Amino acid sequence: MDCPVNSPAASAQPPAEKTAFIILIIISVCHLLNDMMQTLLSAIYPLLQSNYGLSFAQIGMITLTFQGTASILQPLVGFFIDRNPRPYSLAVGMTLTLVGLVLFSQAGSYPVLLLAAALVGTGSSVFHPESSRVARMASGGRHGLAQSLFQVGGNAGSAIGPLLAALIVLRHGQTSLAWFSLAALLGIYLLIRVGHWYKVHGLMRLISSAGAAVPQMELPRGRVALTLAVLLALMFSKFFYMASISSYYIFYLMERFQLPVQSAQLHLFAFFGAVATGTLVGGPIGDRFGRKVVIWVSILGVLPFTLALPYANLFWTGVLSVFIGVILASAFPAIVVYAQELLPARVGTVAGMSFGFAFGMGGIGAAVLGHLADVTSLGYVYHLCSYLPAIGLLAIFLPPLETETRQRRRLASGGAQ
Repeated sequence: MDCPVNSPAASAQPPAEKTAFIILIIISVCHLLNDMMQTLLSAIYPLLQSNYGLSFAQIGMITLTFQGTASILQPLVGFFIDRNPRPYSLAVGMTLTLVGLVLFSQAGSYPVLLLAAALVGTGSSVFHPESSRVARMASGGRHGLAQSLFQVGGNAGSAIGPLLAALIVLRHGQTSLAWFSLAALLGIYLLIRVGHWYKVHGLMRLISSAGAAVPQMELPRGRVALTLAVLLALMFSKFFYMASISSYYIFYLMERFQLPVQSAQLHLFAFFGAVATGTLVGGPIGDRFGRKVVIWVSILGVLPFTLALPYANLFWTGVLSVFIGVILASAFPAIVVYAQELLPARVGTVAGMSFGFAFGMGGIGAAVLGHLADVTSLGYVYHLCSYLPAIGLLAIFLPPLETETRQRRRLASGGAQ
């Protein structure tokens, strides 16, 4: 039975900060497992290229199938869960990822690889918007911190994937991917536990949050549409550039510096580790100084480093890639929370749209850049992509939502002077 927020029963409820942080940690660990399995697949592209005689365009199609599937379905999943919460859907999503991973390990042809990629993408389409929504439920109002903790798990998993590929899959072959089904089973178990919390506590938090919401001073509909368009343009620049690293950085290092594949994968591991660091700091900084500041500095501030990367030697390529990863990654938690504050009644939809667009741009970027690399060179691709962060200039059109939100909260609490 629903309990009004201002009733004595509601006010007597004990704060659940400790339980919320446990949930945030669990959901972050599950994000680590989910994205570790996904990045593991892209890290073995050289193995797949050798086993199946794939071109760069075909490798890009694998990424497009996985990320395109997730891109199309995630906004739909987010829209659905806003209206029909499903506490145990997270475990279902991880199960689909498990099936796709096992199929990847046993694939005997290129079409089966594409089918396995589609299953993994479908699992992600369920996991990301719903788990982002759970993170917001468990945030206790510290939305940037919650998104950073949630997203850093995924970034850590993305960093670990290439390392595990180098240590295990390249040594034992494609079939060893099935060993990682144990990670998926662990994720399923943990997400069932999260589902229990979601059913008992999370939905009540959602009801209480809605009841305690401060009346919105909504922006004009045209301004909201313009703001969303700017956010999508910024995400385009970020994730199109990230696609050039996640899908082709290994090949770039092998081609330009004649690195062996294991050494190149360690460089990719360092990049994803930097991405995890940037994600972890981006949310809390946004809580303190405002999302717009983080977005502005992150997207545009990385431009000098991306412009220098194509001209750097091996040492400076590694150094610059770390700076790029930290700075560029700090934007995404801020963008997600900014968009959720822009549309506070559509938290799941916004999360699905954000992650879906990110996956879509990553998939399209991988396919487009792979085809471009086939007809030109990877060096040309990195020269071209180095200008993408200049799109960050569009951040000037973002309204300062955080200031307005803080003012509304002070007014609602009677603290305005």
